[in-house]
Amino acid sequence: MKYVQRVVEAVLVSVLANIFLIGYRIPADHMPWYFIVPCLLVLFAVINLIPSYASRRLQSARLRNNADGCELLEIFLISTVVSVVYNIHCWITFYPFDAPWVWTTCIASALFCILIEAAVFWNGMIRIYLSSVQLGMKWRITGALCGMIPVVNLVVLGIMLRIVRKEVREENAKIMLDQARADQQICRTKYPVLLVHGVFFRDSRHFNYWGRIPRELEKNGAVLYYGNHGSASSVKDSAGELDARIRQIVRETGCGKVNIIAHSKGGLDCRYALAKLGTDQYTASLTTINTPHRGCKFADYLLTKIPEKQQQMLACTYNNTLRRLGDASPDFMAAVRDLTEEACRKRNEEIKDSGEVYGQSVGSKLKTPSGGRFPLNFSCRFVKNFDGGNDGLVGEESFAWGENYQLLQAKGKRGISHGDMIDLNRENFDGFDVREFYVRLVSDLRQRGL
Repeated sequence: MKYVQRVVEAVLVSVLANIFLIGYRIPADHMPWYFIVPCLLVLFAVINLIPSYASRRLQSARLRNNADGCELLEIFLISTVVSVVYNIHCWITFYPFDAPWVWTTCIASALFCILIEAAVFWNGMIRIYLSSVQLGMKWRITGALCGMIPVVNLVVLGIMLRIVRKEVREENAKIMLDQARADQQICRTKYPVLLVHGVFFRDSRHFNYWGRIPRELEKNGAVLYYGNHGSASSVKDSAGELDARIRQIVRETGCGKVNIIAHSKGGLDCRYALAKLGTDQYTASLTTINTPHRGCKFADYLLTKIPEKQQQMLACTYNNTLRRLGDASPDFMAAVRDLTEEACRKRNEEIKDSGEVYGQSVGSKLKTPSGGRFPLNFSCRFVKNFDGGNDGLVGEESFAWGENYQLLQAKGKRGISHGDMIDLNRENFDGFDVREFYVRLVSDLRQRGL
């Protein structure tokens, strides 16, 4: 039914767009144009405001706007083809334009047709540009650059429509799934969840390190807190900050313990805190995500190959920048050194994991270097020379720790990168739903009574 509606709307737009030529070929004494034209204008306004009644069934205004934008762009494509074919037919029929007013009529019709089609096109394009998440900057820029290149612009438009249509289907299904299980509160764990970021990032109110994951967990009942520690410090110093943060949460809320989910270096920081600072008495579980428990061999290589002067220059630039952004005492080099294979080996010999805390780990890897987003698609090939299969930063052999370990691999050629595991790019891709993965992970903690 929706396809019939789309075709009918496209035909109505085509009729209005070519009203000058149609009116010329069908005189007023044969057709009540004084009545038809106002009706067409009203219908045109309705089509632009509410392109599809089917989209009203979608679960959010953003998705409805996306679906309506796609509908308008498809109407534009159909009506443009019809209009071009009809104009070509009329121009051939009128040739050789013996009367000057025929020439004028054809030009006026062409300009009016362009105006009408442009209104539909830009209405649709603005809607998806403002509403879509999955288009990202890549396709927004590509669409803008290729807009005036014949044939190429149609190919790019087709790809953009496919991306947005898929986004509408998947996001609507996600909302409906959350609504269906809302009463179950499957992520309502006994103890709250503490999310701990990795190195070179900070917890921010404006850009969440964990992407769309926290909101999805909270929809399903999770109570969340953040580590709020510095972006770059030694494992020991970061562990001290996290210990203080956990004790603060326990003291202020009376929750007793927390379930920690830590990404990348955050997992090393938490292990140190649990083993050396007594944080284990306030921790029910620790789940490490893509953490280099046995270090990164490529970090050892870089520290030996890059001259000391260049290392210090990079460190000073980073530290000065992060201080301006609010980091109390960033230490770039200390953070990097603690990620080396040698540093991790010594630390693993030094610390003893607490038997009172349930520990588990998760890892992922890219199947091909081109599978991840920039810059991990470039670093993957380099890291592979030292650490073998990796997620763009950490080697596969470094992930495993704790009672339970799982290596995630997406279907197809893409794989799952270090950034994908925290929804860094807010990207949906086939074979792995990062938000649902975390829902299942926290739900499992709940089932364990944690």
